Parts: sequence; C-alpha cells; structure tokens
Amino acid sequence: MTGRIKVALVGIGNCFSGLIQGIEYYRQNPSQEVIGIIHDKLAGYGIHDIDFVCGFDVGENKVGQPLNEAIYAYPNMVDWIPKDTMPKTDAKVYQSPLLDGVGIWVQNRVKPIETKLTDAELAENAKKILKETGAEILVSYLPVGSDKVTEFWAQVCLDSNTAFVNCIPSFIASDEAWAKKFQEKNIPCIGDDIKGQVGATIVHRTLAKLCNDRGTKIEKTYQINVGGNTDFLNMKEQDRLVSKKISKTESVQSQLDERLDDDQIYVGPSDFIPFLGNTKLMFMRIEGRQWANIPYNMEVRLDVDDKANSAGIVIDAVRLAKIALDRGIGGPIKSASAYLMKHPIEQTSDVQARQDCEKFVADQ
Repeated sequence: MTGRIKVALVGIGNCFSGLIQGIEYYRQNPSQEVIGIIHDKLAGYGIHDIDFVCGFDVGENKVGQPLNEAIYAYPNMVDWIPKDTMPKTDAKVYQSPLLDGVGIWVQNRVKPIETKLTDAELAENAKKILKETGAEILVSYLPVGSDKVTEFWAQVCLDSNTAFVNCIPSFIASDEAWAKKFQEKNIPCIGDDIKGQVGATIVHRTLAKLCNDRGTKIEKTYQINVGGNTDFLNMKEQDRLVSKKISKTESVQSQLDERLDDDQIYVGPSDFIPFLGNTKLMFMRIEGRQWANIPYNMEVRLDVDDKANSAGIVIDAVRLAKIALDRGIGGPIKSASAYLMKHPIEQTSDVQARQDCEKFVADQ
C-alpha cells in the first residue's frame, strides 16, 4: 500500500508539537535512522507519508494560525526544530468547543477564544472542514479530563466517517457503547490513553509481569509521576484524574495473575514541578515475597522527555488506522490498541500485543 495519510489533530499542544517537529527532524537529517517506531514501513507507509491537513484548538493564539506557527505558541515549549526552519503549511487551526477542555489550573495559561457559535454549529463546521481537507484520521491530544470534548469529537468522527485515534484516558475505543457505534459504522478507532515508548506505565507493567511470571508474590506497588508542562499542571485538578488513574492502574493490574487490593496499589500523576518543563520523572516501587517468604523490593527512577516518548507511538497508531481504513476494517483495532494504549478494550501482554500487531500489518 502506498499514498498519503491525511490527518487532523485536536489539541495543538506540546504532544503534537513534538510529533510534527520530530518528523521534520528526520526530514532535515535523512542519514539518521528513524527510531521510536515499530518499523520504518508499515504496509508500505513511512513517517513522511503523513500529511497534517488541519487542527482544532481553543486557544485564541492558535485558532486561525497555520499549524507551523501554532505549534510554537504559548504555552507550548517544544523547540527541537527552530521555528524559522519549520516548513510553512496551508493547514490551519480551527475552533474546537471548550466544554471541559480547559481545567482550572491552566486557565491562566490558555486563553480560550471568544465565540458565539453553539457546540452544534462547531460540530457542523468541523465535519465540513474534515471533508474539505480530506482528513481520514483524527488524532485527539486533548488534556486529561476532557471527557465531554472527547465524546464531541468521537461523534464528529462517526458522522464524518473519520477514523479516531484517542490518546487520552477518556474511554471511547474501550467503552462498549462507543466501540459498538464505531463497529456498526465500520470506522476504525484506536485507544484509549497512549502508552509511551518507554513510559512510566509500560515500564511498571513490564516489571510487574516479570515478577509475576517468575513466581514471586507481589504485595504492594506504587508509581508516582511528576513533570513541568501543562499536562501535569492540568492534572493537579483531582477531579480530572478519575479515568487517568483507572487507565494506569488497570494497565498494571492486567499483567498480574492475582489482582492487588485497591489499597495496595497506587498508580498516578502526583505533582507539577515547573522547572522540569517537558521532562517527566517516574518513581516506581514493587514489594513482594520470594521463596520461603523472604521479602524483596525494587525501585526504579525514569527520566524521559514526555513528548518524545509519545510521538513515535502516535506515528504507529496513525499508520495502523490507515491500514484498517485501506482494508475496510472498522471498530476498535484490538491489536493496535493493546500494543499502543494503556486502556484497550482487550488487555494482553505486551509481547502478545506486539505479535498480534505484526500479524495485523501482515494481514494474517
């Protein structure tokens, strides 16, 4: 399969900025091996086959701007590629409904554009824009806790026959009712809640499975995350974290033969440290018992650029969604979701998910 992949974005923040700047990095450095993805080519599609044809946001300093300008707008802080070397594009940023997309902690950083349009009018506008730009896939990079906005865009995808990649823990692809809607309309969806390349949750669940498979008894575990970008500032609002904690906790619990009691496991964001910027720190601990009830414990500290950690995963998700479109496959793409997302509709081990993903690409 060959051709272009036309992609629309919702949420023109740091994550998307890292995604598009990373692609440009490889374009400007063709001798560099492309790392951070499953394969250079997936069913013939490479990273440079992706065209970002439009974006949607609420920030008044982003709406109406071309994508190459909006990705550098405050409060974004990714600057891997100098702004003056980023190629210009005709793709514009359009208005998304506000709904629950801006939390109380980020209100002083994101100034939503004023509008008299209703949500219904914005939905009609969005469907028109997706059609005019030829967008085949919509990627949601909305802030954690944007449940109503996520449902808005999921419905727009259903109404416009657009595939949906949901990178946040507002459950669509893993929700039976929404999954059924995408299945009935034969529209692919991949989600929910992106699992970073070497992120906190993938490391935690891998080590938890190792301890489980090696026959130890895990008794308690925690994972604490801190960072300095608007993602972490947004997550200071505890009411926005319900689905996030479910997603991260279940991702770890799913790898254990015996579930831990709720008070013996903690997995979730913990605080915002401004000077960390896009750096994310994870602190993880597992406690348990081995032969003859002898105790053991392990601790891990992970230091990673949060945006680099997600971008390659989204590149794979977009290409897998395109493969599904090419083959006329709709509903949750289970293998892709299990491999790339924390909260898929069906959890498997990461080894099995990788194998299933490879089979899907090979059309087996």
